[in-house]
Parts: sequence; C-alpha cells; structure tokens
Amino acid sequence: MKVIAINGSPRKEWNTATLLEKALEGAASEGAETEMIHLYDLNFKGCTSCFACKLKDGKSYGKCAMKDDLTPILEKLKDVDAVILGSSIYFMSQTGEMRSFIERFFFPYIVYSPNMPSLYPKKIPLGYIFTMGAPESQFESFGSQFIEKNEMFAKIVFGYSETLCSYDAYQFKDYSKYVSSMFDPVAKAKWREEVFPQDCEKVFEMGVGFVKRQKSL
Repeated sequence: MKVIAINGSPRKEWNTATLLEKALEGAASEGAETEMIHLYDLNFKGCTSCFACKLKDGKSYGKCAMKDDLTPILEKLKDVDAVILGSSIYFMSQTGEMRSFIERFFFPYIVYSPNMPSLYPKKIPLGYIFTMGAPESQFESFGSQFIEKNEMFAKIVFGYSETLCSYDAYQFKDYSKYVSSMFDPVAKAKWREEVFPQDCEKVFEMGVGFVKRQKSL
C-alpha cells in the first residue's frame, strides 16, 4: 500500500506541507508506505499540447511524452494506492506549479470520447488540501465552483475525490515585519493555536480513510 503526497506550495515547512505530512501520518498509521514530493524542487513545465498521449498507436498513448524532472514522478504515480495534492491558494486558484502538475498528471489518462473514460490502471482516492489566507466567507464566493471542478476531473480519472480547505491561514511568523494591515495578527495567531490543529486532525483522518478504502476493495 503506497500513498504519495504532492506539495504544490513553495514552502516545505508551513501550512500546506504540515497538513500533507499529517495526512501521510494518517495513512502510515494504517500500514501504508508514504512519500512527500515537493513540486518546487523540480524543473518542469505544464502541458505543451503535443497530444502524443492521444496519438493512435503512438508510443506515448496514455502517458505524458515530455521529458523533464516530472517524468519519473508520473511513472511512480502509476502504481500508488492514493494521492493527496496540497496547494496554497494564490489569486483564487492553486499555485502555478500545482496547475502544471495536474495538467501533466490528469490529461494523458482522459480519453477523448463522449463518456471520457479513464486510462488510469485502477481506481484510487485523490485528495485535495488547499490553504489560504482568506477567511471562509470570502472563499465561498468562488470556492464552491473551484472545488467542484477539481473534484469532477479527479473523479473522472481516478474514481473518487474529496477536499479539505484550511482557511484564514497564518502566513507570517511576525506580522509586524510585513505590510499586512488588512489582517488582524492576534486573530491569526488564535487561528494557528485553535483551528489549525483541528484541520490537522481532519487530514489525518483523510489519510486513514483513504487506506481503509483501498483495503476494502
């Protein structure tokens, strides 16, 4: 049983990475082998629309033909039992690295036919973890559509998806050093102490649930 987490945040020891680690801890508690991959360590681009993955009888049919640092990661992801993607929310969307990764990971498995069948070799759960400085009330105006779109494509390719959003994130260790008057540093610190631990528990259970789900198949 193998579970891989993909960190689409440039930070390796902050909110997104911490939540991904907790999710992996949950998976490991059920006996899974786990691994974290940091996208910002890799040199890669998004889809270049070469369509080699769609070419009839092509040697790259059903897989990305691009060769870069992401190539061995995509090969590794063919054999996992669950994937958990984590990203900060920048300008109301996932980071550029996460978007580029999703293009390369999802698109080759989608067949261009009316029902959009998947070429991924088995059904696995795919989780999204999103962190953002905005409070939940602000995210609601665009967030539901954003989440539904991401989960729709994940379900098409992999069969199952769920999402955890961590709102009102603590962005700086010392708010006094940054121009950030729109935020209340006291409220942010309170969130870090009271709410973030609850989010950590939720993603731990996501990891547990994904492994149990696969064991029951």
